[in-house]
Amino acid sequence: MQNGGGMIKFEAWEYKDKIVKYNMVYINREIFPNDNGRVMGYDNSHNFHHKHYFGKIYELDDFISYQELVQRFKNDIKEFIQW
Repeated sequence: MQNGGGMIKFEAWEYKDKIVKYNMVYINREIFPNDNGRVMGYDNSHNFHHKHYFGKIYELDDFISYQELVQRFKNDIKEFIQW
């Protein structure tokens, strides 16, 4: 999906009705040319839940569920795009 000059990408791997790997990201090289243009996003690579924001990584101590994180992502990207 493209919007606001950037791109939104979602990836989720499911195993036995559970999301085991995920990645959701907003990419816009005009806003942030580093980190392959990743302005912000969430994923669970490296075996922990975390947020990327302008090249910095923050561990999510308050992770509840993948579904809740999708909603959080949608709220967070309002800073950059209009739905």
